[in-house]
Amino acid sequence: MTADRNDEDGRGGGGLTTGEVARRLGVAPTTVRTWDRRYGLGPDAHTGGTHRRWTPADVARLERMCALTATGVPPAEAARMVKSPEPPTPDGPVPVAPPIAAPPGRPAASRRSRAHAGLRLGDVRQECKGIARAALRLDAAALEDLLATAIEAHGLITAWTEVLMPTLQAVGRKWENSGERYVEVEHFLSWHVSGALRRCAPPVAADRPGATTMLACVPGENHTLPLEVLAAALAERQLPVRMFGAALPVDSLVAAVRRTGPAVVGLWAQSRTTASRPLAEHVAAMEWGVRGARRKAVVMTLGPGWAGHAVPGLPRPRGLAEAVAAVESLVPG
Repeated sequence: MTADRNDEDGRGGGGLTTGEVARRLGVAPTTVRTWDRRYGLGPDAHTGGTHRRWTPADVARLERMCALTATGVPPAEAARMVKSPEPPTPDGPVPVAPPIAAPPGRPAASRRSRAHAGLRLGDVRQECKGIARAALRLDAAALEDLLATAIEAHGLITAWTEVLMPTLQAVGRKWENSGERYVEVEHFLSWHVSGALRRCAPPVAADRPGATTMLACVPGENHTLPLEVLAAALAERQLPVRMFGAALPVDSLVAAVRRTGPAVVGLWAQSRTTASRPLAEHVAAMEWGVRGARRKAVVMTLGPGWAGHAVPGLPRPRGLAEAVAAVESLVPG
């Protein structure tokens, strides 16, 4: 127990701690320790005789282990393959099995042995790669831990903008370019991101007259995650918010606006086929309240679907931080 605590605290010599290795691979620290204890995939040397420190060669073995188990190879068999010598090639060693995300048709000698290979994450935070690996392996425990850590470390807006959204976009591109493969990965990742947002958000703030923000997807639109993160960010700031989710029918949208009397209505459209300029204009023109003191909501058109349907006079924030700032400026204090 003492060695593990020192290991996680980062004391000792050079190399990575078990916690750092786990975050890099997108697995739980207990998984790394299990592979060490059960299959002998631990570090080649210990600093000070007790503290486990992982060298690049040690991490490379674990990356191969991740790649093999991600393709469905049983852990015991994957460990045996990792520890067995690899046949040399003119370009260096070839992975024993292709990683789950390797692009179809790519020559085996050029495939990377990492589980996030082919996601084209680019120049992103290290957390993106760990989350991508965990999602590709459908590792729920590791994914929940990584998501919670990212949100806690960076805050909701930065975590969404620089960690969660780039990873979700990479998985979406992989699905689009691989002939309907990886649909389960996208659903799995989206569901866990949604759960992480709900867990990290504080309780919904109590209504204040004329200060509520109403969020809904336009009819036919089912992409709710961007609205969920906006709802969580507003709740963080103690701003009253009412979330109506996916594909709210027009009649229900109108009824909800009249019953809620919101200061702001955010309408999300992912696709240009769902964005409706007449709908946005209709909601913006709605009035309620007593005669002589009627009010209207400010309608914000949210999402890429509005790019070709801009409504003059209505704010169209381009990102989460801009949307939060717009709501804060529109909601009375």
